[in-house]
This record gives sequence, C-alpha cells and structure tokens, in this order.
Amino acid sequence: MFPGASEYGVDIAVDDGAVEELLQVSPNDVEAPPALTFSRNVFIPLTTACRYTCTYCTYFDPPGQAELLSLEEIRDICRRGADAGCTEALFTFGDDPDDRYTEIHAQLEEWGHDSIHTYLREACEVALEEGLLPHANPGDQTREQLATVADVNASMGVMLETTAEVGAHAGPRRKVPGQRLRTLKNAGELDVAFTTGILVGIGENWRDRAESLLAIRELHDRYDHIQEVIVQPVVENERWSGGSPDLATMRQVTAMARVALPEEISVQVPPNLAPAKDLIDCGVDDLGGVSPVTDDYINPEYKWPALRELEEIAAHAGVPLGERLPVYERFLPSDLRTDGFDGRLADGADGDRKWISPTIRDALEAEDSAGERYRTVLRDETATTPR
Repeated sequence: MFPGASEYGVDIAVDDGAVEELLQVSPNDVEAPPALTFSRNVFIPLTTACRYTCTYCTYFDPPGQAELLSLEEIRDICRRGADAGCTEALFTFGDDPDDRYTEIHAQLEEWGHDSIHTYLREACEVALEEGLLPHANPGDQTREQLATVADVNASMGVMLETTAEVGAHAGPRRKVPGQRLRTLKNAGELDVAFTTGILVGIGENWRDRAESLLAIRELHDRYDHIQEVIVQPVVENERWSGGSPDLATMRQVTAMARVALPEEISVQVPPNLAPAKDLIDCGVDDLGGVSPVTDDYINPEYKWPALRELEEIAAHAGVPLGERLPVYERFLPSDLRTDGFDGRLADGADGDRKWISPTIRDALEAEDSAGERYRTVLRDETATTPR
C-alpha cells in the first residue's frame, strides 16, 4: 500500500514480481512507434496560488504575490489560440489554494465564486465559447470538485509524479501519494478521459518508478480511463539545483513506461524538457501539448519548440507526425469517430459509459469554424495513427 492511499480510500497495491520484471526492462525491449502526435494548445495559468511548496516548482507564488486571471484575460488568450489554429485550452492552477491566499479568495468572492473550482468551470465555458476544448489540470481533486468541472472538459489530468514520499515535497503541506491516486480513481469513477505521468529525478529510486507506473496501470485496468502517461524529467531552475536525470536514466524509465502500460495508453515526453529525439525509440508516441501562442508557465525557462522542431524530431525517428485533439478518439462514440479508426475503444464508449458530455459533443459537432477545426484535426490524426 502506498503512503496515504488507505487514508484517501484508494485500495491499491502492486505485485512485487511485476516490479522486479519491470526493473529488468531496457530500451532494447521496446520499439519505436509507427507515428508521433501532438496537440496544439494555449496554456492558461488560472492562478499561481498553491497549497504546496515543492522545492523543484517555479509555478507557485507566495501569498501576496499570486495572481488570478480574469475572464477577460482568459477570453483573449483563447481567442488568440483559436486564431492560431489551436484546439486545446490547458488550464492549470496550484493545488487547492487555501485560506493563506486571502487576496485570491477575496477576488473569487468579488466575482461571485466560493471556490476556485466553480471559477474554473466558468473559465472552461469561456474557452468553449471561443472555440477551444478545455483540458484542466487542477491538481488534487475530490470527487465533488472533479464533478464540478468534468462536463465542460474534453479530458482532464494530474501528474501522479511518484508514489514515494520524497524530500522534494517539502514543507508543512506535503504532497501525499494517496491524494494523487485518489484523484486518478475519482476520474475513473466519473468516466473522465485522463492524463497523468511521473516526474523523474525528484528523489525517487528505480523501484519507486516501477511502482508508480504499475499503480497507474492498476487504476487504468479498473476504469480504462488513462489516455496518456507523461515521462517528465525534473529540470534545473531558480528553485531546483538538484540536477536532472541523465539520458541513460530517461531512456530506461521511458522504456519501462512503454512496457508497463497497455498499448492504448500513449507514452509522452515534453520536448521542451526532455531529449525527445533520443527517446522516440524507447516507445514514445506523443509529444504533448505545444503552444504557438503562450509560454510554458510551469517551466518558463524552457520554451515550447516550434512546429518545425517537432517535425525534425519525427523526421529523425523516421515516422510521420500528426496533430490530435485533447481527447483521444477511442473515447468518442461511434457517430463521432472517423471511418479510419481501428484502435481499441474505451470500455463502454458505444454503450453505458459517456466519456464525453453533451457539452463537448455539441462542440465537436458544431457547424462553425471551431467544430470544423476539431473535425479536421480528427480526420488528419486518424490518417496518421489510430487512437
């Protein structure tokens, strides 16, 4: 059992034999993918307030300095993104900002909200109005908080990071693996197509990495809801001088991810943080969200690559590159999937599980420029690789 898992109602354990087998995996045990994909997005940092003070994170600002984007600012970012051909609005904020951020709470109250989650819902509605599909990544989420915003999101996500207790999660308010696992479980129970991932180099050991990947697989086996897993190295920044994992480490842990996870889950590396060219043959098939409009506000010192750089990565690997939506096609019902789809459907996609809400369905079917943009990406993606 992982730290805090039972406290947060997550009954999960991994088999020691499976861990030992995964620890023996090397890049020689996997193959390069048939194609690479990416999502064209805008990055919207709803607020820089966070209850955690992780020693590797430059995203959060201390009380008195944290900001909250207005709906007008959000609308402007989304409009510029839609004009640039984006399909995804990536919303982030620090985990559950609490009472120590009195100015943030006062601003929310002035705008008619008693929590950041109801404000996130309104922000997602703005994104939909401006022609982008929301993908919110708001950190730890109770079932109620997740349900508040799930129907206005095409997909959602949170980085598991690690199932180990590490010193980098420092301070009186520490990240607890059980909370993160609970969020993944909540997403599965609510039929939310979900993105998660591990953070490499924050003090975890090889066994921790294997256990983290197998924990993700265990929850996916129950709910069939994980669409992609990010393998992300910690990078040097103004708050972290503990080093970054070397290439050999990244190659092995990426190969471990590909072996641990079923084929329908994409393995993703962020090309602005990881040596993507040297990892494709380890099983990477997705390069994540890349923005032509906004910065990577979580890692501001590491700029997004331009589309031509993604094309160079794909050319180096000898595979085609295709754009995708923030929700993978296997979660769509039959009348929204393209004729060329031949991947494995998410459980119940044509039956009793509604992976996308009526709100997101309406956006995908809309007879307007945004709807046509979504369907064009979907057609082009399917021509490249099934999802």
